[in-house]
Amino acid sequence: MKTIMITAPSSGSGKTTITIGIIRALKNMGLDVCAYKTGPDYIDTAFLSKAAGKRAGNLDMHLQGKEGMFKAMSFEKSEYCIVEGAMGYFDGIYNTCTNSSYDISRTLGINSVLIYTPYGEMFSAVPKIKGMAEFEDSNIKAVIFNNVNLHYYQMLKEAVEKHTDIKVLGYIPKLQDMELKSRHLGLIQSVEIENLEEMIDRLSEVIRENIDINGILSLMNDISTKEKPIYRKRKIRVAVAMDKAFSFYYKENLVLLENMCDVVYFSPMKDEKLPDCDLVYLGGGYPEVFKDEISKNKSMIKSIMDYADNGGFIYAECGGFMYLTEHIDGTPMVGIFKGNSRMTKSLQRFGYIDIELKKDSILGAAGEKLTAHEFHKSTSDVEGECIYKINRTMGEKTWECGYTYKNVLAGYPHINFIGNTTVLEHLLDEIEKCK
Repeated sequence: MKTIMITAPSSGSGKTTITIGIIRALKNMGLDVCAYKTGPDYIDTAFLSKAAGKRAGNLDMHLQGKEGMFKAMSFEKSEYCIVEGAMGYFDGIYNTCTNSSYDISRTLGINSVLIYTPYGEMFSAVPKIKGMAEFEDSNIKAVIFNNVNLHYYQMLKEAVEKHTDIKVLGYIPKLQDMELKSRHLGLIQSVEIENLEEMIDRLSEVIRENIDINGILSLMNDISTKEKPIYRKRKIRVAVAMDKAFSFYYKENLVLLENMCDVVYFSPMKDEKLPDCDLVYLGGGYPEVFKDEISKNKSMIKSIMDYADNGGFIYAECGGFMYLTEHIDGTPMVGIFKGNSRMTKSLQRFGYIDIELKKDSILGAAGEKLTAHEFHKSTSDVEGECIYKINRTMGEKTWECGYTYKNVLAGYPHINFIGNTTVLEHLLDEIEKCK
């Protein structure tokens, strides 16, 4: 699979906007293209998915491991692949390059194109770009200038080509009415933008007019992905919550479930009751934004509560966990767990974590260790014993989370099952025992 990474010196550099434009431009050229995002982000991948016309995945050293990343890429058989780098190219865990976009580029053998947005500078941009490209065998082979006019671009191009070996592949002018808007956890969801298809097509036109697409194609590395693993198909039906309130899922989790089980999708906002199933998977999302709609759906709330009371299996992450508490900011929710969730102005948890199970659960036996990620601006005062003992990766902070009720397990952490396959296998084994 011919692959390249689009990266930048920092967040807020226009990477996502430019990346989705490049993906759609390739697609409109008749090329079969897929997309990935480095790091744990599950919001940006929705935009990449929209641009490519197929689900985008994640590549993450901490959540998946090296072998897991190759497995994640094996889920796609496209000819071309665009990877969007997270944050700044060298920004990894804590104050290191570990698990940075650069680390993943080097591990997988992927060349990178740098998106550079100059701010009040001329020639000073050249040593910055040169420094990034020459640092630690960076794999940065080219640069695209963002938010500049033609005259400014021509001067920058001349200087970069004179003083470096980096290819200059074009520029993006200041875009009008094509910026992706944000809210408290990142970009507004793709499903909430009415004219997104039109905007992506306009972006692709800008890309084709101003960027050397053939130059990007020429820099792609041919990555040999492994054969897609064969998983044992089980007679288990999984109901996955998927609507505007619940949409934060790793593609790898859904692909694994679809390969191992029968998967059906439902809406806690609109459907009257749960579909017939053996497991309910409640992912993260924005239940706080749509709390009135999901609270008014009393029949669904009752259906979930009855399902849990009768021993039904439920696994919930972050927003899904909040939905199972009694209230979100005073608005009634399901109430499986006694306690409330409330939104906060600042991030409560943000970053990679390592979990140890304190006791036997539907995810594994006591002592089982797994990797995960937390990212939320909310707290809960749920009563009861926590079963997750959590350590901040490459840090000293520790805390506890993870609550159980019969066969229900819920908490703030997000888990990528491709790096924690034993956890998913254990969950499915537990369900089979009860069938």
